[in-house]
Amino acid sequence: MESLISTFNIDYKLLIAQMVNFAIVFAVLYFFALKPLFKVMQERTKKIEKSLDEAKAIEEKLARTEEEHKRVIAESRKEAAAILAKAGEQAEVKKEATIAKAKEEIGQIINKEKEQMRAEKAQTLKEIKQETMDLVIATVEKILGEKMDDKKDVELIKKVLNK
Repeated sequence: MESLISTFNIDYKLLIAQMVNFAIVFAVLYFFALKPLFKVMQERTKKIEKSLDEAKAIEEKLARTEEEHKRVIAESRKEAAAILAKAGEQAEVKKEATIAKAKEEIGQIINKEKEQMRAEKAQTLKEIKQETMDLVIATVEKILGEKMDDKKDVELIKKVLNK
């Protein structure tokens, strides 16, 4: 080994001094550069892991929210369909009620018109009878040449009408 040391001209003192200097520089770099750098890197790693966990939680929450949204929309559609069906039924009921009311009003109008026609018919028949009686009286007066009293008039009119 000595031949090796003499061949390469290695000085023990210099070698030990360089090792001590290296140890001092390493210690200084370790405490002032590497240790804070490792600490920052470790904090950064924790932040990244925390962010990834939060992102995963957000994705899960988003998935649940989307499912809830789909469920709410489905329920809303069902409710809307039910409301439309109910509105259709109510419209049908109202339509039928309106038709029934219209039929009833038409029936009342027809009955009223029938009553009015009966009254007009009765009035017309009464007027015709009155005119007939007046004509009979006038005819009888012309034939007899004199006016008869009311009692005779009525008897004669009844006789003529019966024939």
